[in-house]
Amino acid sequence: MASFFSRFKAKPDNGKSGAAAAPLPRAVALELSGPVLADILETLIYACDQDGGVERYVEALKFKISLFQDAFKDGGDGLSAENFTKLCMFMPTVRRRVCEYVEGDKYEELLSAMKGLFGTGDIDARMTAFQNKFPQDKKHRWTKDLAAEILHNTDPELHPMMQRWVWDRKANSGVIREIWHGDVDSETLHVDDDYEVFLKLREELSGYLTENGIFSDVLYYVDLICAQSYANYIAAQGGLYLKADFSSKDEPIVFTRRLLGLDGVAAKTNLEIAPSLIDGEAKNVHSIDNVLRLNGSN
Repeated sequence: MASFFSRFKAKPDNGKSGAAAAPLPRAVALELSGPVLADILETLIYACDQDGGVERYVEALKFKISLFQDAFKDGGDGLSAENFTKLCMFMPTVRRRVCEYVEGDKYEELLSAMKGLFGTGDIDARMTAFQNKFPQDKKHRWTKDLAAEILHNTDPELHPMMQRWVWDRKANSGVIREIWHGDVDSETLHVDDDYEVFLKLREELSGYLTENGIFSDVLYYVDLICAQSYANYIAAQGGLYLKADFSSKDEPIVFTRRLLGLDGVAAKTNLEIAPSLIDGEAKNVHSIDNVLRLNGSN
């Protein structure tokens, strides 16, 4: 493995691009599998190499984050329904379910709830308060994903990915299960799905990556390795899980792109538009208002 990872070795950047400086979590124990992580990372790098290189994916994630940061620079104050709808292109488990909330009074209610995510206090409490503004049924489980996407993409150093596909204790599924040590096919993992667990997961994955010679853009590599892990699971299941969003027989890297919102499917439509985030033009775009133009959509 040393020769494989040697391509990434560089002088450490004093933590500027590594794991975020955040409050230490409680004593959370995650039993992750080193060999599984090695296979996932090697698969990710190989698949990205066939699609222009992993660096393009890192740049795409940076670009996506810049759009969210621009849209929510004032805590969402003044964010139009049109621009929010454009953001939904990058949130795969949200974009097909949020439709009824992007018009009229419903959007004003949604915007008010989103602005509340930027309050003070406990992050889990803010996410719960956000979800409680919507009906508590299976139809609205996407609200947790929306809260997680907004928090992560506006401040990825403070907020690790916390979407349900990363870990959902009630469903006993997600990335944590896919990279757990040992055979867990018939087991229930008693792992909470709160902020401190997700922070610990990022800490463990960041440590694994740096131990294997990846010192730059570690936060983005963590996102990629999480997405690749669950993409492998989706591909193995034949796309049955989340089939509304991932109904395809494509290679896992396609699912990886979709999980990270890099496939560019517009909200409220079934229009498949060019995945401009995976090309050189993306780095020249500085505003969400240019997204649809870049993708060639009217």
